Amino acid sequence: MNAPDATPPALDSFPDGGVALVVGASGGIGRALVDALSAGGRFACVLGTRRDGPLPLDLLREDSIAAAVEAAAARGEIRLAIDATGFLHDARFSPERSLRELQPDHLAQAFAINAIGPALLMKHLLPHLPRDGKSVFASLSARVGSIGDNRLGGWHAYRASKAALNQLMRTAAIELSRRAPQALCVALHPGTVDTALSAPFAKRGLDVHPPRIAAMHLLRVVDALDASATGGFFDWRGQPVPW
Repeated sequence: MNAPDATPPALDSFPDGGVALVVGASGGIGRALVDALSAGGRFACVLGTRRDGPLPLDLLREDSIAAAVEAAAARGEIRLAIDATGFLHDARFSPERSLRELQPDHLAQAFAINAIGPALLMKHLLPHLPRDGKSVFASLSARVGSIGDNRLGGWHAYRASKAALNQLMRTAAIELSRRAPQALCVALHPGTVDTALSAPFAKRGLDVHPPRIAAMHLLRVVDALDASATGGFFDWRGQPVPW
């Protein structure tokens, strides 16, 4: 898939109107997705969640997830929802280089944000996707969550929690297809993006995308997918990623 220009994608594969929802709009990719969707004009309403914003959502609290989804659904049919959240490191935890560095609380934090939170988001959001016409729920995964593509080891908590996310997405897609055959549930690898999450680990010479360009890539991938792609795992070029 060619790199996009600066023009927001038209998203012609979606019906006009409806709601686009970005979960995690305070992050670099999330903000860029909200900006691109707002500029594109395909959706009647574009919403972004933040833990302390006008539409608050905390992935660690199911009541917060349920309330935010209900508030979004009250604005119209949810046609596109993108989960742009994720946890790789913070002041306490960094990616492990070996098994000797494994810590239970690090594993618990990674699974809570990268797998359990998105799973609860799907629990409350997928029933709101329309039965007819294209709709998409996409969650940002990572190539390092691929079991088949793991050749370096390390990063145990992040790898395992993203692999868990991929399985949850795949399983939810099967259930969703029974109710809404034209709806998609997909995992997306955005590549390496110039954000606070990846900055400490971006290697020299690596192809690093600004958030605005990463958002364009992801929206073009979502626009190109049809219902046969549901349950899949795709990179920013639209190419399948091994499980």
